[in-house]
Amino acid sequence: MAEKIEIAAEKNLRGVGCPMNLVYTKVAMAELNSGDVLEIILDDGPPINNVPGSVEKEGHQLLAKKQLADGAWSLLVRKK
Repeated sequence: MAEKIEIAAEKNLRGVGCPMNLVYTKVAMAELNSGDVLEIILDDGPPINNVPGSVEKEGHQLLAKKQLADGAWSLLVRKK
């Protein structure tokens, strides 16, 4: 059975362009404790192409990336 991931916080960034979506992601991550999971909702295109790599470069762990029915993307990121 798959491990159930407990989401500590959610950030809906639909309609937020680059680079502000990364800024809002960094602020949300800063408010979490190490090991907490943040769900980030991003638009298709540049946001989903840029944000996952940026959070991984900062040392956080990308747990899941899936496209939603409306075309947006959901990321689950565990804080380092």
